[in-house]
Amino acid sequence: METAPESVKVSEVEENRCMITLPIGYSTPIFELEKTVCSHGLFMMAPNLWVSSSKTLQRPLRLADATTTVTVRISQHAPSSSLHIWVLGLRSLSLEDQDTIKAQVARMLRISKEEDRKITEFHKIHDVAKERGFGRVFRSLTLFEDMAKCILLCNCQWSRTLSMARALCELQFELKGAPLGWSTAEAAYLNETFLKADALSPKTPAPRESKRKRGKRSKTVTSLIKKFVKNDGNFEIEMNSSINCSHSSTSTNKASPSIHTSVEEDSYNMCNSSQLSIDSATHDCSILDPQSQGGRTSSFTYRIGDFPSPEELANIDENYLAKRCKLGYRAKRILELARSIVEHRLQIPQLEDRAKISDYDELAQQLLGIQGFGRFTCANVLMCMGFYQSIPADAETIRHLKQFHARSECTIQNVHRYVEEIYGKYAPFQFLAYWLELWDFYEKRFGKMSEMHHSNYQLITASNMRTKTPKRVL
Repeated sequence: METAPESVKVSEVEENRCMITLPIGYSTPIFELEKTVCSHGLFMMAPNLWVSSSKTLQRPLRLADATTTVTVRISQHAPSSSLHIWVLGLRSLSLEDQDTIKAQVARMLRISKEEDRKITEFHKIHDVAKERGFGRVFRSLTLFEDMAKCILLCNCQWSRTLSMARALCELQFELKGAPLGWSTAEAAYLNETFLKADALSPKTPAPRESKRKRGKRSKTVTSLIKKFVKNDGNFEIEMNSSINCSHSSTSTNKASPSIHTSVEEDSYNMCNSSQLSIDSATHDCSILDPQSQGGRTSSFTYRIGDFPSPEELANIDENYLAKRCKLGYRAKRILELARSIVEHRLQIPQLEDRAKISDYDELAQQLLGIQGFGRFTCANVLMCMGFYQSIPADAETIRHLKQFHARSECTIQNVHRYVEEIYGKYAPFQFLAYWLELWDFYEKRFGKMSEMHHSNYQLITASNMRTKTPKRVL
């Protein structure tokens, strides 16, 4: 590997990392990392990890070869005209790798003159957005990751979306191994699967996802879990930041074959309410094994990788993917998307080039032609690509219009009429106007998103929003 140029500085404290500087001095309005990252639910989805105590974003990135993954830690020391991107596990980087990393970070945080232009135009017609410096909405490193995660948003609770994203990243770890520099603070995700006899072959989701049945075995496991929590609720996670408990991670040490769990809210709540001790050197988690004699502790290792690329997914069996990651019908859609990219039937660079020339109508029609892409998914993907004309309307949109705008007659059949009536005046930035309202509504309900504990992400559901309407801000 090449000797590190002047722009890559080796830390005097940690020799096994290097730093890349990404200039942001031209950004208008003034760029704020915390505000940009914590602006959309995508930041809560694995493998993203926002550390509120240090105001840093951590996740794996790809090097120029598109296969090697490294863990990065992104920070901003305000007031500053640049971001610091710490690359963990490497002391130096080639210029090509540096450029690749900077491009990924810039895309994720929408750092570009074109995005600045759009924000400036939006602020001309929206005074509240200008006052708050709102306009950058967080997105993923790649368009494929955005598209796949938009599929995960469809027809399920937010907690399920979060667990599916984590499971895909855990699968990527199994396929490719750990990203360079991946440490306990980035990788220690605990979930109910530590009791499974076969963590690689979880149970298939029930056909009707909203009404899962719980058998006697599930109730028995829940009882054991509650007992475990009662007796050992004072274990503590020791790492650089707070990590939430979550679904679908893989353990190297399997529990007793007589114990199985399914993705159920009881086991999820167990994870949120219990804690464990993690050795920072080995990444091993010591927990009480309910089946061990004398209450002895067993050691389990938890790992998470990057979000899988199209090439990493293309050859996976559909049934295996559906079961392994609890994707249900979404497995077929994500696999078809990945294979169409690998086989060059769908040209991602061509789509992104069209986005640069603002070919909105043609691009929208092409996205609607992708298998499994309806209006909701397309609107989300268009937003990720920098088009803000469409609002992804679903049950949450209807709830918001009824609760916030007093449109009691709003239904799935007429929601787009009300959307146009309320947000049409902000064209071509209807989504930004809508999202500013919705995100502000969420923060009034749940507190500042950038300060929220990871275990509370799954609480952002419609059932927790049907309360007294907050004071309108727009």
